[in-house]
Amino acid sequence: MLEIDKASVVYESSQLFANLSLKINAHEIVALTGPSGCGKTTLLRCIAGLESISTGTILLNNQDITNQPTHLRKIGMVFQDNQLFPHLTVGQNIAYSLKIKRVDKKITEQKVREVTSLVGLAHLIDRTVTNLSGGEAKRIAVARALVAEPKVLLLDEPLTGLDPDLHGRLLEDLGKLLRTRGTTVLHVTHDKAEASTIADRVLDLRQLIS
Repeated sequence: MLEIDKASVVYESSQLFANLSLKINAHEIVALTGPSGCGKTTLLRCIAGLESISTGTILLNNQDITNQPTHLRKIGMVFQDNQLFPHLTVGQNIAYSLKIKRVDKKITEQKVREVTSLVGLAHLIDRTVTNLSGGEAKRIAVARALVAEPKVLLLDEPLTGLDPDLHGRLLEDLGKLLRTRGTTVLHVTHDKAEASTIADRVLDLRQLIS
């Protein structure tokens, strides 16, 4: 499904990692751990096309996407800080990627209703995102990524900053949602307990470097 082969990244004249290889199967949830600064987030950004690898290849369904523009990769990403648009409603935030792709308005509305129901927030579709709780904002960020039906979903510590009880509930809900949809996921976290709870496999980034 997703394969990174001997990827290297040079950041500000320093090599962040070299000869990193990783394979993720279709519908598999893989958690990636490792110390701060080892390159976990950078790897996600390279897979998404937001940054470039210095050497190596990135394959999606055996297609080389190493130099493919971000919007053509069909890869979704949920950032640690959610990155919701404060001037848009919940529904408008979720619909944003579909609007950019000029998806039919009725189809867009249907898909937005479906994913807001999936994350349990259909009643907030017309609310401004500035009035959301931390947990609600996390759910909306996930819904916005899922509405585009990505082939791979990248999660960059999406539950950071939540209190322990809410973190536990959202982690359970997120795992069920991703498995129900059969989503292929690479989930970055520093929390080993979180990794083992949500993932089919847990890897340390340092294990991937040859």
